[in-house]
Amino acid sequence: MPAAGRVRILGIDPGSLRLGYGVVERAGRAPPTYVECGVISAPARLTRVERLVIIGRGLREVLDDLGPDEVAMEHAFYGKNAQSTLALGEARGVATFIASDRGLPVVGYAPALIKRAIVGHGAATKQQIGYLVRALLALRRVPEPDAADALAIAICHARHRPLPPAANETRPARRRVR
Repeated sequence: MPAAGRVRILGIDPGSLRLGYGVVERAGRAPPTYVECGVISAPARLTRVERLVIIGRGLREVLDDLGPDEVAMEHAFYGKNAQSTLALGEARGVATFIASDRGLPVVGYAPALIKRAIVGHGAATKQQIGYLVRALLALRRVPEPDAADALAIAICHARHRPLPPAANETRPARRRVR
């Protein structure tokens, strides 16, 4: 359970060869801050099932080490061909299962919405996303693309989730109708 007004968000950019992850934390109404990012990789020479097992185990370790409160992922989309779409769907399914099995809420966002939340338009390039993620989180260097995408997903979720009321904010008085 998040500490009062503080939430830790794990963004996941799923893949059957490489799963990008990025963790940000948001306290109240403050902008998100960087916690960690990286990529879980599996050798291409393995079968897809073997790669998914490796990626799933790596994701479990990330959950254990970083203790997120919520998980955000890109919605599934149609790839260039049926096999790549299937592989992406399987990787997304593994990540969804592992997070849900830990009792974590999993939220999905459309790719164009993520890009708009970071860059300001839905047709952003990977380079633009990486550059702006670096700037938004005050990182010394641009993360590798899969990790930058995962951080972008986490930032998007931090910006779209409901905010707690401000400490000095009071609710308007209700008037009784007679």
